[in-house]
Amino acid sequence: MLRSALVLGAFMVMTATGGRDSLRAGQFNPDKNIGDHAPAWIDLLGTDGAKHSLQDLAKFQAVVVVFTCNSCPYAVDYQQRINDFAKKYQGAEAKVAVVAINVNAVPADTLDKMKERATEEEFVFPYLYDESQQIAKDYGAGRTPEFFVLNQERKIVYMGAFDDNTKAGEAKKHYVADAVEAVLTGGKIEVTETAPVGCAIRWTKEKRRTKK
Repeated sequence: MLRSALVLGAFMVMTATGGRDSLRAGQFNPDKNIGDHAPAWIDLLGTDGAKHSLQDLAKFQAVVVVFTCNSCPYAVDYQQRINDFAKKYQGAEAKVAVVAINVNAVPADTLDKMKERATEEEFVFPYLYDESQQIAKDYGAGRTPEFFVLNQERKIVYMGAFDDNTKAGEAKKHYVADAVEAVLTGGKIEVTETAPVGCAIRWTKEKRRTKK
């Protein structure tokens, strides 16, 4: 009887979590799930020479966090889309902030190289560097680009890909944009998680991510 109850309990947990190893993990994220509080970054240096923290964005109703870099072709392909998206929400009455974070440990992704890219592409969003790579591990991020949408309570309400096609003109579903609009209007987010598409983050040997 006891054994049957234990087996049934295990089956119920597997069913509720889609068979994942962790109750906290999302379908495609090894550490975070929808509804989790977003990890806060503190004093990350940006390409503008200033230090940035999540708390600085307290006035915004929604925050879009993207883990990206200079060296991944997928990340480069999405930079214009990210910049255009950020421009849409600019202004004194803006309710949405976009923040890009680079943690890659390769020469093409140093802060100096990031500054060059931000200037060349005229980024209108903060582009931050975390040499420790800890913030990417805290979010369970593994690819570039990988997106997280945070609501006003700074809970994760969407994570994954920006849209459904790496070719901008062929995208039919705009996951990040839809999630942001739902946050702003109080609507339901139809798709809360997708598989991120891009290059694997270049971890240092000491920081290489392992599943919790």
